Amino acid sequence: MHNRLKIERAEFNLTQEQLSKRIGVSRQTINSIEKNRYVPSTILALKLSELFGKSVNEIFILDETD
Repeated sequence: MHNRLKIERAEFNLTQEQLSKRIGVSRQTINSIEKNRYVPSTILALKLSELFGKSVNEIFILDETD
């Protein structure tokens, strides 16, 4: 799976720190998601989806190998 989190965050002009505070996680969590080292929980994915006004599938994209 890969994601568009860094792109979405940039479009909203948010730093990792600002985004993390808005959704209640650490900056390291945001960094790990952006670098595909961590797959977010359903709740976290839904919070990001709601914040950016996009579906979860628009932010997180399954690869053929997933």
